[in-house]
Amino acid sequence: MIFPIPVNQPLLNGDEKNFLTECIDSGWISSEGPFVKQFEEQFAARVGRRYGIAVSNGSAALEVAIAALEIGQGDEVILPTFTIISCAAAIVRAGATPIVIDCDPETWNMDTRQIEQHITKNTKAIMVVHIYGFPVDMNPVMALAEKYGLHIIEDAAEVIGQTYHGRPCGSFGNVSTFSFYSNKHVTTGEGGMLVTDDAALAERCQSLRNLCFLPEQRFVHEELGWNFRMTNLQAALGVAQLKRLDELIVRKRQMGQYYSELLADVTEIQLPLPYTAYSDNIYWVYGIVLKQHVSFDAKEAMRRLAQKNIGTRPFFWPMHEQPVFQKMGLCEGISCPNAEYIARRGFYLPSGLALTKHQMEQVVLTLKEILR
Repeated sequence: MIFPIPVNQPLLNGDEKNFLTECIDSGWISSEGPFVKQFEEQFAARVGRRYGIAVSNGSAALEVAIAALEIGQGDEVILPTFTIISCAAAIVRAGATPIVIDCDPETWNMDTRQIEQHITKNTKAIMVVHIYGFPVDMNPVMALAEKYGLHIIEDAAEVIGQTYHGRPCGSFGNVSTFSFYSNKHVTTGEGGMLVTDDAALAERCQSLRNLCFLPEQRFVHEELGWNFRMTNLQAALGVAQLKRLDELIVRKRQMGQYYSELLADVTEIQLPLPYTAYSDNIYWVYGIVLKQHVSFDAKEAMRRLAQKNIGTRPFFWPMHEQPVFQKMGLCEGISCPNAEYIARRGFYLPSGLALTKHQMEQVVLTLKEILR
């Protein structure tokens, strides 16, 4: 459904059209075009990594990361229950077992204090997922990974341009993944990226995303990979978007702060934290949680806003409550009360970069109206 005030609308008023025209005029529209390499190098440098491997989307990046680290049957991967299903799906498809932990009720990120109690002899990796614009507290995670010899997969899709204690998100652990879906700070429409400092791991990721062709003999394969390549057209958008990232991050933070000012007197909702000890909120999306005394849940609030022509999105549904995983016998007997609560009472407001102040004011007026 298309709303007059959509939940997201990207800004594409930089060099995007010029670079796409260059692709069309040159004929380089496939994954062989020069913008792909340019985007990989520039994006990796931006997040403080040596190697970038562009792929077709963020879910593909997670699949490749799991395969490249040789995580499979009998292995366990610890991850937050409050995240998108792509994270757990990549683990399950590899034959490994997702071990989920609850989230912090304030930041909505994984509660790092719960990680160690879930580490077993089968634990192979910790998948860190930065949620809705705040980074996970990485220092304790890195310490646990070193202590137990674990891989770290860092899903930084929602924090492009964010930092943790001044260090770029996406620069932690063995491999980090990104998404460039249309609601991200850098968009290619669809698209994703893996970044790493490990040359051998980068080479393996490159092979896996390109059907594992043998370098010396194309169309001969010793293992199965995927066709997860990014096109030159997508990469052209990415290069144009990346040029403006700093400007877009400033805009996102201004938008988040303005929403918080407009909503400061609304006692029925929990607002996102403005900062923590290690980071200022980047407000990738502006999420709110209905407090306990509100008589209806997020689903009803979103329905009422939709009737007023305002687009919203629900919060993630916890992995341990996903019907597909329950049918598989995964996550049995698990309770994660924080994630369960915010999944039912949380949603996010229109947050796209093209949103105007006037539209934000209309959103808040309407929200106040439905809460009354």
